[in-house]
Amino acid sequence: MGDLCAGRTVLVTGAGRGIGRAHAVEFARQGARVVVNDPGVEVDGTGGSPEPADAVVAEIRAAGGSAVASYSDAASTDGADAAVATALREFGGLDVLVNNAGILRDRMLVNTADEEWDEVLRVHLRSVFACTRAAARHWRERSKAGDPVDARVISTSSPSGLYGNVGQTGYGAAKAGIAALTVIAATELQRYGVTVNAIAPGARTRMTENLAVLDGVTGPGSDFDEMAPENVAPLVVWLGSTQSAGITGRVFNVWGGRISVAEGWSAGPSADKGARWDAEELGEVVPDLVAQAAKNADMWGNRP
Repeated sequence: MGDLCAGRTVLVTGAGRGIGRAHAVEFARQGARVVVNDPGVEVDGTGGSPEPADAVVAEIRAAGGSAVASYSDAASTDGADAAVATALREFGGLDVLVNNAGILRDRMLVNTADEEWDEVLRVHLRSVFACTRAAARHWRERSKAGDPVDARVISTSSPSGLYGNVGQTGYGAAKAGIAALTVIAATELQRYGVTVNAIAPGARTRMTENLAVLDGVTGPGSDFDEMAPENVAPLVVWLGSTQSAGITGRVFNVWGGRISVAEGWSAGPSADKGARWDAEELGEVVPDLVAQAAKNADMWGNRP
């Protein structure tokens, strides 16, 4: 057991399996009290069971840690409020929110149904909004009351949202929205003693096991399983610690033993006429600007 997060209370959504489970277990190993939030749905969001959350709580307690389960829907206002309330009721406070809940309903754009699009954005993006809002209101109240606040929000974006991946328009749009929310919320919540960051992880889970981009990546049985979910947790736990107080508004790529800072949109090559352009003029201007601009990154964030 470590003590990097000793005395801190952490709420992890989607913590019953995969990356979320790894976060919860590592936070507990580093001394945190953990709320394991997971409604136990299937990978497409259907069904539900208390067993995944209960299993992680049992694992943490068996190792000498402190944890309780929460089964609420983190994407609903009531569910997000209930998850935060569980931390306050069971542990007397909340210091870290890890937004990790998600489902997968991959489709090509032309085959995506309205309800599939809506549900993917609801579970991924709305859960980050709802849970962050609920936690932020608590921290704002504490700050205004004069209590010291040293809180953290770490949300889960994705290479699909930052760099794009075929068949994931809905998922990628949600994950891109999470990255944007992170940057904006960081500026809004800094006054209350809250930092807001995100990760774009690469790991082998129920949601990624069939993705072609993982073909050829070293896996179980090798000297180092690059895509083990446990590889992602150390960065998230450090971001949740008091040591990370100076880091906010950032998105980190993390997979295997690699960590990098994702660099967001910025203005590239430009042309300024000093007056309104005529559409006919742009046939020479725009292609030249695109030719000068950096290429879009690949799925791993590398530029060709």
